[in-house]
Amino acid sequence: MHRLRVHVHTSAPELPWEDVQGPGRAFCYDLLKRGAPELGAQLHERGWKPYGMVPFGYGAPVFPAARRRRGVYAAGGPGIVELGSPLQAVVEGWAATLASTPVIAWGATAFIVDRVEAVAPPSFASGRAVFRTSTPVVMKASARDETGARSRSQAWRLPGEPEWDVFMQGNLRRKAETLGLDPGLTLEAVTWVGPKRSFAVAASGGGGGKKPGACVEVVVSGTPETLSALHCWGLGQANSAGMGWIAL
Repeated sequence: MHRLRVHVHTSAPELPWEDVQGPGRAFCYDLLKRGAPELGAQLHERGWKPYGMVPFGYGAPVFPAARRRRGVYAAGGPGIVELGSPLQAVVEGWAATLASTPVIAWGATAFIVDRVEAVAPPSFASGRAVFRTSTPVVMKASARDETGARSRSQAWRLPGEPEWDVFMQGNLRRKAETLGLDPGLTLEAVTWVGPKRSFAVAASGGGGGKKPGACVEVVVSGTPETLSALHCWGLGQANSAGMGWIAL
């Protein structure tokens, strides 16, 4: 189980906000289409059993040396794009394609590929992990009216709001069951919550929209193998759209 860190550079001084995370989903599937086509088609069409989840994630491109400007997502110079999956075959498919890919089209912006680095997840030998995300965690929960009655619709929830922790706990366990790992995970604490943010993401059938959420830091306990798998996948929902990416 690994993550890939793609070192790039670009002359573009900024990224349009809709292209901060939006292009990543199509980028990941395009890499699989060329490097592991059958697996890519399965994930795109049916997801991974038993819940149809898509076990991969990615982070927004970051450019540490770019000059920060208010209201702009700064780019330019050297940068990093991170991808991850608990399925080794997914990572190998990506790596095979990237080995012969000199330029990445990230939306309308060209990233020149300098090198690709495989990064192993921490061992989490203590059975306890502190996960801090670099992109917002999004979570839908069942909506309730003022009487507490549950409706058929669902609503976005932010950390600290009703049901967020319950649905986060359930999401963690479904991910473990999807991978055939020990689902005995516990969300022990939420130790930090960032400001509410919304990013444009791509939808499976084309188009897309904005999903609201917040970056978080959480403490999770479980078996080391399951924690390592989560570290390669992400927190919350819509990981294949770049949400809930766990920072190294």
